[in-house]
Amino acid sequence: MLEVIFLLSLGLIAIIFATVEDLKKSEISNWINFSLIIFALGFRFFYSLFSLNDFNFFYQGLIGLGIFFVLGNFLYYGHVFAGGDAKLMIALGAILPLSLDFSHNLNIFFLFLLLFLFSGALYGIIMSTYLCIKNLKDFKKEFNIRFKENKRMVIFSLFFVALFVFLSFYEQLLIYLALIVFVLPYFYIASKSIDQVSMVKEIKPKELTEGDWLYKDVKIGKKTIKANWDGLTKKDIELIKKHKKSIVVRRGIPFTPVFLCSFLILSYLIFNGINNLFYLFI
Repeated sequence: MLEVIFLLSLGLIAIIFATVEDLKKSEISNWINFSLIIFALGFRFFYSLFSLNDFNFFYQGLIGLGIFFVLGNFLYYGHVFAGGDAKLMIALGAILPLSLDFSHNLNIFFLFLLLFLFSGALYGIIMSTYLCIKNLKDFKKEFNIRFKENKRMVIFSLFFVALFVFLSFYEQLLIYLALIVFVLPYFYIASKSIDQVSMVKEIKPKELTEGDWLYKDVKIGKKTIKANWDGLTKKDIELIKKHKKSIVVRRGIPFTPVFLCSFLILSYLIFNGINNLFYLFI
């Protein structure tokens, strides 16, 4: 079990470093993610070579890295994760295969992702509520504007709400679907309003960091810097510093606390609830 403790400790240390940096600078340095991969795979290689006389432990790490590489890129190009978050998810792929049995490792992957999903949902609700209360006056104003812009969507949803309520006399479960359909438009408008009043900020060019998202395209002479998901490059930032006194960017909610919470719960469950996953090491 010492190898399991080492890998989990290594992952936890990296996530703590990433969380602190993300909260302070809204970024995760590449050295954290890449060093986690190197140390995890290096440990797996030498442990396999000198303690197991079998490289399956090392191969499981490579397989996990490959699976999470696909997952991380899917979340990045699906505009769910920023680059640093995606790289951290990929790096954890070298940590989480804790068994010599691939099917057991799949169970660990699934459990971690399930914890991540629930932690992320709870974290999102808490942070959205906090930002809403913090910027309540601006939020109300923005909500009213967006409600008027999306009035057709609200009215259209009410038609389906009425339909599902009527059908619920024949199938009671449809009343829950009616409730979901009723809430969704307001949830959408509220999330867009929170994004506008809390995530969009005007800052000085010297405060920009690589990967920051522009709120809208910026034209400097004949060159147009696009507001895309990849964010600003170092060249873009240097150009903006030379020609702009301020710039409007979109800052996302730091997501590394979700990694930390999910990883801590997983570690707890491993040592207190699902030790049978590791019988192959004993």
